[in-house]
Amino acid sequence: MSKKLKLVEVTSELGAGTRGASLGVGALKTASFNINSTFFSIYQSVEVKNYNEFLFTENKTPSAIRVEYVTKAFNEVYNSINEVFEDNEFPFVLAGDHSTAAATIASIHNSHLGKKLGVIWVDAHADLHSPFTSPTGNMHGMPLAIACGINNLSQKVNEVLPEVEVYWNNLKALGENNLSTENLVFIGVRDTELPEDYLISEKGIKNFLVEEIKEKGGKEIAKQALNILDDCDIIYVSFDVDSMDPTEVSHGTGTPVDNGIPLETVTEILLQLANSSKLVCFETVEVNPTLDEKKNKMAETTLEIIEKVAQVISSRG
Repeated sequence: MSKKLKLVEVTSELGAGTRGASLGVGALKTASFNINSTFFSIYQSVEVKNYNEFLFTENKTPSAIRVEYVTKAFNEVYNSINEVFEDNEFPFVLAGDHSTAAATIASIHNSHLGKKLGVIWVDAHADLHSPFTSPTGNMHGMPLAIACGINNLSQKVNEVLPEVEVYWNNLKALGENNLSTENLVFIGVRDTELPEDYLISEKGIKNFLVEEIKEKGGKEIAKQALNILDDCDIIYVSFDVDSMDPTEVSHGTGTPVDNGIPLETVTEILLQLANSSKLVCFETVEVNPTLDEKKNKMAETTLEIIEKVAQVISSRG
């Protein structure tokens, strides 16, 4: 029998460069009324404490913005997801900005010791920056570097304050040995900087480009991604809504990028991945209703997708 699915509501937006991602979960709930969805009544949920009040304080760490408070949010997410696993439930994470995905990965690793973890990152961005390489200092661009324990010092462009290094090393310590780049697959990544390009090339990380996705179709791409991770015991899928084509859906996300994955195709990908018995956690991130030029279209579209994904996961034998 499948595990009971538990929604984990993460409203932190400390790692984002624009404001509004903390409203993403609320936007999904509003969408549930607008499209007559029962999603939030079918599944129980847990709300994770955020530290968004510190967004109103002066930032003193430009290479890793508000890293002190991102660390606090990281620990809250880590502990909350651990509890879901301890209750033998399936964590279905609805998050604000993508920085806390590093905590999700850390919790998956902690709750499945001895299991090899594979990650499928459906996103417009690689999120492989560190404080040493980030052009913005926004920590939603750093979760995979945390999970993989990467500094990428050969591509260093920033001077980093000693206190930032302490926080960064602590984050990496909690994420130590959680994920190998050999077990990471990108789907739809198309907006990267040179330090990330270097890592993707050096580590040989597979990235299914949008053109290839359109050519082969969503089901085939998902099958190939799973085949790459065949040696992995467990899999986590992270779905950033900016992976989709903003001209088809909306620009209701912090960093939209043109030429995204078509809506029908990304749905096919996620449903195929949801069918995998290895999938132990699913996460969606970066819905931002304050940036949506089509009212709440991004949240409505996202809800329609993840509702189908949840149904597949819940019905797995």
